[in-house]
Order: sequence, then structure tokens, then C-alpha cells
Amino acid sequence: MPEPVHTPPAQSALPDHLELAGNRLLEVKNLCKYFPIRKGFFKKTVGQVKSVDAVNFYIDEGETLGLVGESGCGKTTTSRCILRALQPSDGHILFRNSSGQTLDIASLPREQLQPLRRDMQMIFQDPFASLNPRMNLLDLVGEPLLVNGVSNRRERTERVADLL
Repeated sequence: MPEPVHTPPAQSALPDHLELAGNRLLEVKNLCKYFPIRKGFFKKTVGQVKSVDAVNFYIDEGETLGLVGESGCGKTTTSRCILRALQPSDGHILFRNSSGQTLDIASLPREQLQPLRRDMQMIFQDPFASLNPRMNLLDLVGEPLLVNGVSNRRERTERVADLL
């Protein structure tokens, strides 16, 4: 996997201007992901590919956002940066965790990301590859709850009903 050209410095605390407002759950500010272009025997970096450049959006509580666009436009790279499967080159990814604390995912150390994995997941763009046509809607939407420890079917059913 290519190394990022620029990695933002780690931040111990968020400045006031980076706190999430109101019922905001996620805010992406100036998200960038650049991949190096390397050439020669020593693989010297001679340029960069701007896969994601200055992306901004937010999601408030109760909202759903879909990223759509042509193949290769950066949808998956944006999603992978938000989940920190890729390290962003620049920008902030502000997320309000289940305890109400605002975190900048872009600057969190890897070991602090694991507890957030239950709160953030990617749904792949090819529904035939990710959704089992033999499962009903309750089971499809409730499966992540089951995987993350909500084993009581009644509780899963209630939470899925609230979502739908």
C-alpha cells in the first residue's frame, strides 16, 4: 500500500473551532488523500495523485448520506479515510462517539480507533455483493447489531424498526 505524502500532526485536544455543533454526528473538513508517484531504482517520489482533494460534508443525527459518482472519483477512498482504513493526507474528520465526545479521527492513534469500529461502518456500493437476497430486511439491517453484541432479537427488532 502506498505511503501518504503528508500525514497531519497528532492532536491531543481539539481547538474550540473544531467542536461539533448541535446534533451533528460527523463532519468532514478539507479531507485530502494524496498518493505518491514514485519512479526510478530508489523509488523517489516525483509527484502525487490527488485521489481526494478538499472534501467537505456533514451528517446530523438521524440523517443518511450517500456518496455517488463516477467510477474512480474517490468515493471509496473518502470512505476508507473516514474509517481510517487509509490515513488521510490532510483535513479533519470530526466524529461524536456514543458517549458524546468529539474526536478527530484523522489524528487519533490506531489503538484508539478500535472502540469506534462499532459506531462506524461502510456499506459497499455493489448491493449484490454485500446483501444476501435470502435474508429479510430485518436480518440484513440487524446483522451488524448481532455481530457487535446485541444478541437479543427483540432489542435488534426494535432498533431496526427505529432506523426504518
